[in-house]
Amino acid sequence: MKWFQEMSGNIYPNLVKFFYTKLHIVGDNLCSHVKGNEMEITPKVWSIVTGLKYVGLRINKGNIGVVEEFNKMQYYRSCLKNLQSKVRNFSVGGMKLNERIIAFIVSWMFTPRGSNHSVLIEEDLVLI
Repeated sequence: MKWFQEMSGNIYPNLVKFFYTKLHIVGDNLCSHVKGNEMEITPKVWSIVTGLKYVGLRINKGNIGVVEEFNKMQYYRSCLKNLQSKVRNFSVGGMKLNERIIAFIVSWMFTPRGSNHSVLIEEDLVLI
């Protein structure tokens, strides 16, 4: 692939993106396959590297309902720069800067899809 040839320095953004695109969960471990290498991040490694606990609620299309009293419209409106703007779809265009950045991280890396990263789905809003 062409983007592997464009790597220089200590951090390779395209390689990181590819890692997250291929990311899947096996048991309690995060696994990915990049450039012929299997990578596995265990809960112990995760907590050491990030300083975060490896706990929480796994959100997916099958269990979004377990997030009690989540109102996607109310939450989305709280992220907008102009609270009186009319909502046609859940687009990142009118969001405040911090919320917009988080939305792009979620839609590009955590819930990757083929296109249209600027329109959020309910799963994205719950993760944000």
